[in-house]
Amino acid sequence: MAILKFSASAVAAQIAHARACKTFLPNWNGPVDRPALILIVGNGVHLRSNGIDGTTTRIVTTEQADPSFAFADGMNPFRDTDWMAQRRMAFRDLTGQFYTDILDDMQVLIDRGRGAIRLATDGHSIRVFVRRASDYLIGGTYEVPSGLGGTFRVILKDACDTFAIVQNCGNCEDFDAMQPYRVPLDALMELDDRRAA
Repeated sequence: MAILKFSASAVAAQIAHARACKTFLPNWNGPVDRPALILIVGNGVHLRSNGIDGTTTRIVTTEQADPSFAFADGMNPFRDTDWMAQRRMAFRDLTGQFYTDILDDMQVLIDRGRGAIRLATDGHSIRVFVRRASDYLIGGTYEVPSGLGGTFRVILKDACDTFAIVQNCGNCEDFDAMQPYRVPLDALMELDDRRAA
C-alpha cells in the first residue's frame, strides 16, 4: 500500500476545473457525464481534472504532465530530482491512468480546511485516507484482516503514516505466538468497526 500526499489547494484547482467543464474525458467503459479526478502514474504521479475545455486535450497519457496538475509529494518531475525512485517505491513498475470516484470525498476535506489530502492505493483501488498514525493508540487493541477471511485481534506496537507493527493477542495460541508483523495502517479496525475484511 502507498500513501500519496497532495496539496489541498492544487487538488481544489483540479476539482474546480472539472466542475467548470461540460464535457469530460472518457474512461475505459466509454463516455463520462460528470466531473471526476484522474490519477496518472507515469511522468510523475499526479491528479488531474477529467474536464475538457479549450486548454485540455482529449488524449491523456502517462508521458505528458503539466506543472499545474496536482502532484503527489516527492513525485513531481518538475521539482523532485528523485521522483522516479519515489514512484517506483509506491507503484513498482505499474504505470497508467486511474479514473477515480474520490472527488466529493476530497472536496469535503478541502472544505474542512485540510492543507493536505492523502490517498491510499494498493495499485487496484484508490481511496481518501483520513487517519494518521497519531490517531491510533500505541498499546491499543484493534482487529486486522487475517487473510483467511476473518480478522485477528492485535495489540498495536508501533505505527507510521503508512504501516503499523502489530502483535496478535486474544486469538488462539498458535496465532498469538506469531512474531510481531507489519500491516497497512488503514487495515487497523477499531473493535466496533465492522468493515469487511
